Amino acid sequence: MRKESVVCLLLLLGGFIFSLRAQTDNKLDSVKQIKESSLSNSRNPNVKVALSTDSLMPAEKEKVAVLEDSVIFNNSEFKPNPTKAVIYSAIFPGLGQIYNRKYWKLPLVYGGFVGLSYAISWNAGMYNDYAQAYQDLVTGNGTSWKDFVSNPNLSESQIQALIPSFKRKKDYFRRNRDLAIICTVAFYGLVMLDAYVDAQLYDFDISPDLSMRVEPVMYQPTMFTKRTFGLQCSINF
Repeated sequence: MRKESVVCLLLLLGGFIFSLRAQTDNKLDSVKQIKESSLSNSRNPNVKVALSTDSLMPAEKEKVAVLEDSVIFNNSEFKPNPTKAVIYSAIFPGLGQIYNRKYWKLPLVYGGFVGLSYAISWNAGMYNDYAQAYQDLVTGNGTSWKDFVSNPNLSESQIQALIPSFKRKKDYFRRNRDLAIICTVAFYGLVMLDAYVDAQLYDFDISPDLSMRVEPVMYQPTMFTKRTFGLQCSINF
């Protein structure tokens, strides 16, 4: 249990450090983009022509225009790169979700890894205990199997009858351990896939008109059918 707590703390610390670094990089990029935008506006030939044709234009207007351009440029929507997202997620679980700014997914990611790590550790420990007890029963050189029975004073026939039971339990915990390892690898790939798909569909727009409406309807009688009532389902998109 102590190992799982240390792993969980390391995962949370790594995610927190990366999020701080990502926020700092975003701030630096924003400042750099504002400076480049101001410099490009000052070197724009169209601006120079406008200033030369209107000599009475005050210098304050140019400053206001540069400021407005900078504010508009700074408000550009964030668009994550799917390649970077999947690489970050492959380096360390959860970094892709932090890069995509989906922080609410971090408890799910780290909680899943902590649970799977605990399952691997617990099943591996039980497997080792039963494997040692099974070996002691078969060879007759140890007494570790006595920890699993209520009455250690057994006859030889009763001890031999325990061998199949210990073998089944040993195989059971080994299978669960291997299954937990496979689930951990699959979950790792799922986290990477989630980061890639989330970045790819980050700006996917769903129309606000998407709706489904269920309403009663009455069908008029015909020469073959009577008047009937029913429900009509309509989908707008």
